[in-house]
Amino acid sequence: MEEQTYIAHARTDANDRLVAADEPLAALQRRCGGEIPGTIAIPELREQVRKARRTNLRLGRTIHAYDGSDRIKAWMEIVPGDQGDSRETGCSIGIVTWQASPPPVERDDDAAQRRDAIDDALAELHARLDPDQRVLTVHTEAEDLKPLYARMSENLGKVWTDFVQIDGSQHAQPLHWRLLDQARVVIDGSPRNWTARLIPLGEPTPGSQGFELYLIANRAWVHRAERRDRRAEDGASIGRDLTPILRQPIARIVANAETIRSRLAGPIGDEYSDYARDIVNAGQHLLSLVDDLTDLEVVESDGFRAAPDAIDLADVAQRAAGILAVRAQEKRITIAAPPQGATQPATAEFRRVLQVLLNLVGNAIRYSPEGSTITIALGSDGAKAHVSVRDEGPGLDEQAQRIVFNKFERLGRSGGGGSGLGLYISKRLAHAMGGDLTLQSRPGEGATFTLSVPIGDAAG
Repeated sequence: MEEQTYIAHARTDANDRLVAADEPLAALQRRCGGEIPGTIAIPELREQVRKARRTNLRLGRTIHAYDGSDRIKAWMEIVPGDQGDSRETGCSIGIVTWQASPPPVERDDDAAQRRDAIDDALAELHARLDPDQRVLTVHTEAEDLKPLYARMSENLGKVWTDFVQIDGSQHAQPLHWRLLDQARVVIDGSPRNWTARLIPLGEPTPGSQGFELYLIANRAWVHRAERRDRRAEDGASIGRDLTPILRQPIARIVANAETIRSRLAGPIGDEYSDYARDIVNAGQHLLSLVDDLTDLEVVESDGFRAAPDAIDLADVAQRAAGILAVRAQEKRITIAAPPQGATQPATAEFRRVLQVLLNLVGNAIRYSPEGSTITIALGSDGAKAHVSVRDEGPGLDEQAQRIVFNKFERLGRSGGGGSGLGLYISKRLAHAMGGDLTLQSRPGEGATFTLSVPIGDAAG
């Protein structure tokens, strides 16, 4: 058998410290912040050396690293115990191949989309604006924004800048949306500093279909002591009391990890991006659980009512598809949303319909195979307007369909999932809006979830 040819060698000790190394590994060790002798500064290599020493087995692996300017891909063979027992002598390392290449450059539009998603997660007030920046809907759970929420809710149809002060601006309002995006704002009743984000909707002219307004605080809200007194009087409330406390710090963890993962702050090695991706996924899962607990409390309360208004299901469907586009792309899934110009008037609460569609499309992404298509379709039957989400996943049998809308039921399917509350909450929301949420499915033929709500006036 022909002996392996190495381009460089290195050696570690029993404490997994790099004690000798040829170039180019020696230079990579130093550029990654390490020394010789010293702890191995390349995470993948350090992990494999430890594994080889503990198992006393020879390993051959592709090692990935980032040296500050290039991505490194190298095949290394790690041989334990070259001078006896590896637990006492360490390992020898032979480098077979070494490739250096510049890191990929993310497209500007991809980076902008990720920044918008990060700001969406951090925002403590969300509002939907029309093309003239007038408030259509508003939602917040921040305690110090409750006065602002009350003013905006009581004066829907007014320009959002009527309710805040634009820091340093003496111009007549509203300004062009590009001048207001990222503006510092002061809010009466809030001791915190705020930044406004305006996300334009519509193609080809940004803002032609309105805007999403996010208000993002410079710091988390410290809740007042009297909340504890109220809990003692009224009883503890998981959704009401824990959600505001937990949501923002978790969202900041997710946002910071997403910044690292997407390399917005600068290039990093693939292994660090993968670590950050795991943090993002875990944080988003925890956020969804917190939100589900809040929504569960709301929809099961005696006084819960929806706030129906004239909406366009096509617009809501397009928005849901846009929000989840990045997640779908990661699985090479296509979301076929209603085309521009499509319309389906309805009478329902915009925010709640969007919530239901995000849950349905998110589930479809989770359970659909790579390379498949998720179709969002519109329809009506005279009294009701419909929007359906059809996937090409494994489908559900009759038993699963009977329990799919039950509380804590995870679609009747095995594998990972959320809290098992999404479809239960979505059906309760549909009923609150005077509609329903139904399912059609056959094993092996995917699933179609259809939300129906009262039809709207096409002339409106």
